Amino acid sequence: MRKVLYTAILSLFTITASAQVSLNTEGQDPQYVETIKGRAQKIVDGLQLTDAQKAENVRNIIANRYFLLNDIHAKYDKNQQDALQAELYKHHFELASALALYLNEEQIDAVKDGMTYGRLKRDYNAQLEMIPTLKDEEKTQILIWLKEAREYAMDAADSKGKHFWFDKYRGRTNNWLSARGYDLKKEREEWMKRNTERSK
Repeated sequence: MRKVLYTAILSLFTITASAQVSLNTEGQDPQYVETIKGRAQKIVDGLQLTDAQKAENVRNIIANRYFLLNDIHAKYDKNQQDALQAELYKHHFELASALALYLNEEQIDAVKDGMTYGRLKRDYNAQLEMIPTLKDEEKTQILIWLKEAREYAMDAADSKGKHFWFDKYRGRTNNWLSARGYDLKKEREEWMKRNTERSK
C-alpha cells in the first residue's frame, strides 16, 4: 500500500513538473510583458538549465511573479499600506513553492538573488571584508537578517523599494554591531585603506 501511494505521488509530481507553465499576460501592456520576459530570462540564463522546457517554465513562473506584484501594488495607494502588506504576505510563498517543482534550494536562492540585484551576497561579503574579526555567530546573525531583507525586497514594487529593505537591515546590523563594541567608523576607514593598498 505504501509503495502504491509513493508511486502515485511520484507520478503526480512528474506530471505537474512536466506541465507547461503559461504566461499570465491578461491586462498587461505588451511592451511591459516583453521587458519582464527579458528580465526573467536573464535570471534563468544564470541558472544554466539544460532542459529547455524546464527553463521556459521557470522563466514564466518568475515573469508571472512580476506581473502579480505589479497588479497588487497598482491596487493600493499610500494610505492603504496595511491592506497592501496583507495581500503581499498572502502570496509571498507562492513563488518558492512553484519553483520547487523545477529547481533545488540553491537554485531558488539564485532566483531570489536575481530578483533583488544580488544585494544579499554583495552586502554580506562587504560586511565580512570590512570587519574581518567577526565571530561565527555574528556572521550567522548578519546572514539571517540579510535573508529576511531579501524576502521583503522580493515583494517591493521597484528597484528603489528593493534597495530600501537591504539598507534598512544594514542599519539594524550596524546598530547591533556597535552595541557589541565594534567601532564601525574605524573599521570602515581601515577597510577602505586595505582596498586602496590592494588596488595599487
